[in-house]
Amino acid sequence: MIGLALQFGFACIATAAMLNMWRLLAGPTRGDRILALDTLTINAIALIVLFGINETSATYFEAALLLAMVGFVGTVAYCRFLLRGDIVE
Repeated sequence: MIGLALQFGFACIATAAMLNMWRLLAGPTRGDRILALDTLTINAIALIVLFGINETSATYFEAALLLAMVGFVGTVAYCRFLLRGDIVE
């Protein structure tokens, strides 16, 4: 039963990632592209967590945590760059 739920989760997240890639490439504004990139990072985190559940290994959860921290810092830095034109003052 858990295998079926994992397959469904993989399929849903893969579909969401493809739709995010479309928004990243075709987004009319920079804000749309930033949100698509942030959501794509969240989808990658979800895929890593699902893969960790599938493999029953805690290492994948640590990798997902690291990706979440890097994704947050990257999103904040890119937003600051768009608003102010400089990341570090």
